[in-house]
Amino acid sequence: MPSRKFADGEVVMGRWPGSVLYYEVQVTSYDNVAHLYTVKYKDGTELALKESDIRSQSSFKHRKSQSSSSSPSRRSSSRSRSRSRSPGRPARGRRRSASQSREHKDDKKKTIQETSLALPVLVLFKLSENNTRRYNGEPESTEKNDTSCIILEQKLKPDLEVKHVLEQYSLRSRKDDKKKEEIYSEKKTFVAVKPIEKVPTKTKELEFGGRIGTFTLIFLLPATVFYLLLMCKQDDPSLLNFPPLPALESLWEGRVFGVFLLWFFLQAVFYLLPIGKVVEGLPLSNGRKLPYRINGIYAFILTAAAVGILLYFQFELHYLYDHFMQFAVSAAAFSLALSIYVYVRSLKAPEEELAPGGNSGYFIYDFFTGHELNPRIGSFDLKYFCELRPGLIGWVIINLAMLLAEMKIHNLSVPSLSMILVNSFQLLYVVDALWNEEAILTTMDITHDGFGFMLAFGDLVWVPFVYSLQAFYLVGHPTTITWPIAAAITVLNCVGYYIFRSANSQKNNFRRNPADPQLANLKFIPTATGKGLLVTGWWGFVRHPNYLGDIIMALAWSLPCGFNHILPYFYVIYFICLLVHREARDEHHCKQKYGLAWERYCQRVPYRIFPYIY
Repeated sequence: MPSRKFADGEVVMGRWPGSVLYYEVQVTSYDNVAHLYTVKYKDGTELALKESDIRSQSSFKHRKSQSSSSSPSRRSSSRSRSRSRSPGRPARGRRRSASQSREHKDDKKKTIQETSLALPVLVLFKLSENNTRRYNGEPESTEKNDTSCIILEQKLKPDLEVKHVLEQYSLRSRKDDKKKEEIYSEKKTFVAVKPIEKVPTKTKELEFGGRIGTFTLIFLLPATVFYLLLMCKQDDPSLLNFPPLPALESLWEGRVFGVFLLWFFLQAVFYLLPIGKVVEGLPLSNGRKLPYRINGIYAFILTAAAVGILLYFQFELHYLYDHFMQFAVSAAAFSLALSIYVYVRSLKAPEEELAPGGNSGYFIYDFFTGHELNPRIGSFDLKYFCELRPGLIGWVIINLAMLLAEMKIHNLSVPSLSMILVNSFQLLYVVDALWNEEAILTTMDITHDGFGFMLAFGDLVWVPFVYSLQAFYLVGHPTTITWPIAAAITVLNCVGYYIFRSANSQKNNFRRNPADPQLANLKFIPTATGKGLLVTGWWGFVRHPNYLGDIIMALAWSLPCGFNHILPYFYVIYFICLLVHREARDEHHCKQKYGLAWERYCQRVPYRIFPYIY
């Protein structure tokens, strides 16, 4: 095993990924397996660099000029010239002042050389700064940064003018110039190395309670789903009234599993249809961008047409309600099989395709969080497909089935007002997600989390069977609400939706086209990554305004169920816990990614989700 070259705590020069620029960094740790150094930049950003991308500070010290070592012939000629002074040459008594003048000139040349070295740094700083601002949609300068640069330019301008004159009337020999060109060529060759290749390191910080926590969640999540569904079937769904366990043979039916498979592969066919635009996702660790077809809204329209045809031919859609538990078991079994498949295939995946959060080397942890970031079968992206299609669209179909079941069981000509509100609110949420499908490409699920049991079970089981809990509850526990109460709940949902959608649109538009004139009024904090942190609009109100809107809508979905039992409020309670945990994950990742810029942002926007509370 090769020994490490740089020690922990040593200050060295590290290259910024994807560029030829070196910055002063401090070595914090070394990975003996991947042979990578973890270094910390002055702004707090931490990156993993290879040893070939790190240089000692002595390598960047300026070379001393060798022009002072003149040949003996030049020294003798200078002595012969000194004997025959011209009439205008000063006397011997003034030669000391002349030498002082030459020393002053040498100092001036030295200053000019230092100035010439500082100028490219200034130019690179300005270019990087302007590129950052163009990315974020603001002018190419701010008052603070421009003032400092103008002062520096004014200081350098006289020296540059003197340098230009000296170069124009230089008396150095061509041999010295040739040496200087060789030195410059060596420096240029030294700097212009090939771009850094990012090699993913092992996941050191384990989330969700580590190996023990993820092992527990693999069993706890399915048990929670089955418990909630059994509770809703009871006449008294109070927490202290534990439901009786059903017979195992009643939980499985081959026909139900076949219907679920038909639903899954039908959505896969809709996904593969050559309709809708194709966009690129965010750059991966190797710089590659994956293509994604945006046709979720078309899949929803085709699904709605298919369901309409089934209803026209009097297909009993409340079959879903009658076999709801069996559908949940079928979905759980399929998600488990899918999780095993993607984990086994991830063992042969290249290192650069592994998920940054699921490469710990522990089987249970990587199986739960997802070992491979973007598992694909050809152009079919499994994670992206499951994120929105079968579970999210299935949620709407389940709600519709509960509405028809309520009408049939209670002999209603029209559904109850509570059921209409729940179906309408959640339908709006799903259609909004499919209409803005492209926005999901920047979420943590796509960019950071691998595709494992957590996302497979969450997308295929948790979303359709837990998020539809209010509609399932109302079938067995009808609740009557008045029109004024319904109007107040509708206003609450509209407020939550407005905050949720406007905050997400503001963020997505800023990321997609920062130069949009409509975003010119937005202010941001620039970061070392070239991206900006919004500090105005909704993102200057709280750090996660979209989470705030989500929680308000979740409350509006539960209120039509009344206050007789806490069961229909499980969703809003769970959702608050989920978003607080996700906010903590975001906080940790952003602090590592943006460093001091994130600390400045937190000082500017102190509240995380709930203003003046949290």
